[in-house]
Amino acid sequence: MTHENNWETLSDEVVYENPWLKLHHRDVINPAGKPGIYGLVSFKNKAIGIIPLDDDNNVYLVGQYRYTLDEYSWEIPEGGGPLGEEPLEAAKRELKEETGLKAERWIKIARIHTSNSATDEEGFLYTAEGLSQHDTEPEDTEELLVKKVSLSEAVDMVMRSEITDSLSVCGILMVARIKGI
Repeated sequence: MTHENNWETLSDEVVYENPWLKLHHRDVINPAGKPGIYGLVSFKNKAIGIIPLDDDNNVYLVGQYRYTLDEYSWEIPEGGGPLGEEPLEAAKRELKEETGLKAERWIKIARIHTSNSATDEEGFLYTAEGLSQHDTEPEDTEELLVKKVSLSEAVDMVMRSEITDSLSVCGILMVARIKGI
């Protein structure tokens, strides 16, 4: 089995762009040697997710209406980090903005690709511990609720598909495994 790129890009046209993403239309030759097309969504930020844990293994979740899904979503605190910024700095900012929490200890637990068949988006997950409460600083587009649940309840919410966001599912399950829950 080969691990090299067997795709050939014949053309790459940006068909849409805004401050957050670019949509590419590419004409390609696929690994079977046949012509085809490929759509690629390139994000202008890294995906950042934080699993804030208190001393009793409670997790802080953020609830908000997600326009893209047309439904309410419970998820870990998360957001975008500019490509030139260290992901940890973005994580610290996002945690404070969305929950008002600051953490003494940070551990990077994962680098993931959120949907690698359609996007090149790279995500980073962190645990945040040694928490202290401060004022929130939500963005204009965010109307957030914050709730604290046990880590085991967060896992149950994932297993019942009450939490469906990919960063949240991955982060919660990884932390539960790390913590032996």
